[in-house]
Amino acid sequence: MTIDTGRLPSLYLGHGAPPLLEDPQWMGELASWSAALPRPKAILIVSAHWESAPVTLGATTPVPLVYDFYGFPLHYYQLQYASPGAPELADTVRALMPAGEPVADRPNRGLDHGAWVPLMAMYPDADIPVLQMSMPDLDPAHLFALGQRLAPLRDEGVLIIGSGFMTHGLPFIRDYFGGRPGAPAWSVEFDSWAREALDAGDLDALFDFRRRAPGMPYAHPTVEHFSPLFVALGAAAAPDAPPAYPIEGYFLGLSKRSVEVR
Repeated sequence: MTIDTGRLPSLYLGHGAPPLLEDPQWMGELASWSAALPRPKAILIVSAHWESAPVTLGATTPVPLVYDFYGFPLHYYQLQYASPGAPELADTVRALMPAGEPVADRPNRGLDHGAWVPLMAMYPDADIPVLQMSMPDLDPAHLFALGQRLAPLRDEGVLIIGSGFMTHGLPFIRDYFGGRPGAPAWSVEFDSWAREALDAGDLDALFDFRRRAPGMPYAHPTVEHFSPLFVALGAAAAPDAPPAYPIEGYFLGLSKRSVEVR
């Protein structure tokens, strides 16, 4: 692949649900973030909403989006994000994987909302090729190692994105759906702990977040929304260096903290 862009960072972001596309603050934060980055030649995204073993690559030609959410108004199921496919990027990803890390293909699997929702905010023209890759498991060390394998893509103009949510205790935020301001203690405590661990470059603590992080298991009753962080960290040149936090704060009591690593 011949690329004329400089080395891109890797990102971990909170993707939210489709209604966040109508939240001007969140849309503005994501748009400002992408505007400050070099324009990618292609985007490789790992979403909390796709676990499939072995590592699996989604469609490399345009196919319908995956509307993997329930109970929303009809117009959210009519949204489109017709980004170009990225077959060359898929070939490169396969070549970067070792013999013990097989790669499967799902040519009919479109982008899920963990991918297309943030991309609609960051790259609304849908003119950058996008490839979605599954998480084969939720093991932090394995996902970090996958990120390390993918790191050379950053020198080829590929933006690597892990899409999740810094806290995701959906069963415990009913009061916040009803308009309660602020955030629950478990969300604040987990968010503060994660920032401190990231700032300190404490990868051991982050890998062991299930045991060490305050606010568990309320912050992540299931851990798929935190797990894409490890792909992003693995793809960084210096994963133990303090990252940038282009987006902070809370939405419905959940931490929106998003991470940029170089």
